[in-house]
Amino acid sequence: MRNMTRLIGLFVTLFATLTSAQAAPLWIERKFIPAPELVAPQFAEFAEMQTQAVDHSAWGAFLARYGSEGPDGINRIGYSTVSAGDRQALRAYIDSLQATDTRILTKDQQLSFWINLYNAVTVDMILENYPTKSIRKIKKPWDTPLVTVLGQDLSLGQIEHHIVRAIWPDPRIHYALNCAALGCPNLALTPYTAATLEDMLETGAKAYVNHPRGAALDGSKLTISKIYGWYREDFGTVDDVLAHIRSYADRPLAEALANITKVKAYAYNWNLNDAIPATN
Repeated sequence: MRNMTRLIGLFVTLFATLTSAQAAPLWIERKFIPAPELVAPQFAEFAEMQTQAVDHSAWGAFLARYGSEGPDGINRIGYSTVSAGDRQALRAYIDSLQATDTRILTKDQQLSFWINLYNAVTVDMILENYPTKSIRKIKKPWDTPLVTVLGQDLSLGQIEHHIVRAIWPDPRIHYALNCAALGCPNLALTPYTAATLEDMLETGAKAYVNHPRGAALDGSKLTISKIYGWYREDFGTVDDVLAHIRSYADRPLAEALANITKVKAYAYNWNLNDAIPATN
């Protein structure tokens, strides 16, 4: 009985740590990452040829008006400056995506569709709860159904784990889906489309790897993003992750990583990707 009480106490402590603003150890966090299993079969249906376009111009206009690259190289959103009219336009864009029959889109169109929907809904969620210091301050941000596509209610977590990761086993998708945190790969400031998808995935991967929040060396001690630990199923072993990072690293980083065989630490900043206020 005493051992059972201790186990229950340990679980409660670990759960409280995980759901608090402070980060839990990586091995605990990994246990809460769902396996990439398809949520519904209709999302695995694709058109062979592109016959219809999806209009992402409203998302592009929003990003052009409120998105910007900070002096630290991190893309941010000016949440506090979003007008009521532009908030309404963002919601109308999300509604238009919900009304889309994804089965008539090609596979590249669909991946672009899901990335844009995920990112737009995330921004809308932040606006709904603004001001907030972190998306983790919002109750169940990844578990609450927020949109309906093809009759299926979907949360952000389901879009990520049970559609995108389930259909596209490409680790670069983690550089495209943005969780509104400073530690996350940059929110692209233009919408994804079938025509730009490959270039944008490559650009996102290269930008993150070569930014300190992706990989940082202190002498021979390497710290990398927790993304590479959370999604070990997608990125592979430590050796696979190091090879992946080297493949996108610019020459100075690649040369410094040449003899690195271990990861010293994993890091992630959950603070909101809010625009830095202008100073006079």
